Amino acid sequence: MSEKIWTTQNTEWNKELQNCRLCPLECGANRLSGAGACGVTGLSVAKYYLHPFEEPCISFRKGSGTIFFTGCNLRCPFCQNYEVSRAKRGKVVTPNELADIFKELEDMGAENISLVTPSHLVPYLVQAFRIYKPKIPVVYNTGSYEKIETLARIDEYVDIYLPDVKFYSPTLSKRYLGRADYFDVASQAVAFMAKKPLCMTKEGKMLSGTIVRHLVMPLCANDSKQILRWFKNELPETTYLSLMSQYTPFGNIDSFPELARKVTAREYDNVLNEAFALGIGNLFAQERDSADKAYIPEWDF
Repeated sequence: MSEKIWTTQNTEWNKELQNCRLCPLECGANRLSGAGACGVTGLSVAKYYLHPFEEPCISFRKGSGTIFFTGCNLRCPFCQNYEVSRAKRGKVVTPNELADIFKELEDMGAENISLVTPSHLVPYLVQAFRIYKPKIPVVYNTGSYEKIETLARIDEYVDIYLPDVKFYSPTLSKRYLGRADYFDVASQAVAFMAKKPLCMTKEGKMLSGTIVRHLVMPLCANDSKQILRWFKNELPETTYLSLMSQYTPFGNIDSFPELARKVTAREYDNVLNEAFALGIGNLFAQERDSADKAYIPEWDF
């Protein structure tokens, strides 16, 4: 399929990209000719490979076929993928080429196709899926600052949602993300994602469902507990929680001295014990030795 067909078949999407409002920032940029608030113009990939370090039901035996996209609408200062979120890395590809990447990862034995930070690229992703729909589950890995309207457009192609819920407090969200409305937006988006039916194989591989990730941050244990209470009270029991301890000082955190250290065992255990006390059954806990730069990918492009 040529790029001419991509253009003529997606007139509505082209109009939207000329005045981009795909995410809650609604920056209005012409993404056909310049970068939006996400930092990118078109479809750009920073890396794809078999990633062995996701939750067990995602990586499973051979690894998740993970595709890291360039750009992000949150651009957290502590992001471990800082170069990618700031669009300093990446290779521009067409929807045809992305469909070929899907096939290549399948041929490598990937357990699924995982799209990392995809919300600003949904028009291109939809076209790639129309060219080729993988025969393995598709994972939508997001920071959760999403518009439900955009999620609804790609939902038919997504089998597993992997949203990261970062902060509950508007004060913390404003400080670290520049978005005081982060939780208000993210909680609604995750509620939409959590409607995805749960399906696990007898061997423990997830075929469909939602895993909410939460990264415990330095000095933020009480905020983490608020997120856990929301998770327990507001989301279906079929939703999984992945409580992560892997925070590693990275990115541009000179203005945030409190983030210049890893999370302590006491901080993480404090939050983990809250999860146990709340009776959260579908729970993944992370080993603390995951907080290491060795687990951060090296960017190929």
